[in-house]
Amino acid sequence: MLVIMFASYAMLRLAPGDPTRSNFMDGSSAGVSSSEKNELARNEALRKKLKLDKSVFQGFSEWLTDIIKHGNFGTSATVEPGKSVVKMIAERLPVTIKLNLLAISFAYTLAIIIGVYSAKYADKSFDRSSTLLLFILYSMPVMWVGLLLQTTFCSGGILPVFPLRGVFTPPVEMSTFKAIFMELYYYALPALCLAYGSLAGLARYTRSNMLEVLNCDFIRTAYAKGLSGTQVLWKHAFRNTLITLITLFSGLLPSLVAGSIIVEHIFNIPGMGTLSLLSLSSRDYPLQMALFTFSGILTLLGIFIADLLYTAADPRIKLN
Repeated sequence: MLVIMFASYAMLRLAPGDPTRSNFMDGSSAGVSSSEKNELARNEALRKKLKLDKSVFQGFSEWLTDIIKHGNFGTSATVEPGKSVVKMIAERLPVTIKLNLLAISFAYTLAIIIGVYSAKYADKSFDRSSTLLLFILYSMPVMWVGLLLQTTFCSGGILPVFPLRGVFTPPVEMSTFKAIFMELYYYALPALCLAYGSLAGLARYTRSNMLEVLNCDFIRTAYAKGLSGTQVLWKHAFRNTLITLITLFSGLLPSLVAGSIIVEHIFNIPGMGTLSLLSLSSRDYPLQMALFTFSGILTLLGIFIADLLYTAADPRIKLN
């Protein structure tokens, strides 16, 4: 985690420019007006606040000390100046988590079903048609698909079924079930747009691993014992493909925080993806470092959870 944090901080510092320097000011006060001098003074104060006047190692050390001692990630420098970056993330994180959980659930559920039955009926019509469809889905760019969904299924489109943009904020008097339904209604198209690429990849991985397992001796033994095809397929064969799916899932956990910049921008969703875009475009160092840190923590947490799930999926694997 320390390596991730230092590498992120160093790359931000080594990149050209910083949030305190405009394109037309070189930091000198010669030949500038009083208002521009005041701007230069404010920039210099901001440089000291962000520790940009110190070396990379010293600046990182002081930034890390503030986090360890006080739990302080700092305040936004440019996106919402003076506002706590932790509060900014907390405001947008629930939206991104809901969107990504829905997309991941949809992708995994459909990918497992398609992958398993593609392996069972390998080289038959279902396998060939699903393979063609999955490769078409995998090759389509997210931005084009998002705009296509909007022009087809959103308000003002050919089949105006879903809202065009934004998220639903349920009023206090609304019932829980109706609020959940309305949120799913608003998240449906963005989640579909976010999930279709992962669906294609996961289904192909599932099919490939299932094909290997179905040709193993213990599968023939299970059929010889008189077990039904459904029991053999899901209880014996599918369980042996979980290792690959668990490994892939460990890499999806960081997306719960990172979000999708393209999808959130197209559907005007105020989530972590749009916040990341704002922080990158305005060079908001404190906000960027907080986002990098949370993403790094989730990456390591995802790998750790995957290690624990390996032992549940395969009793032969021991943590020690």
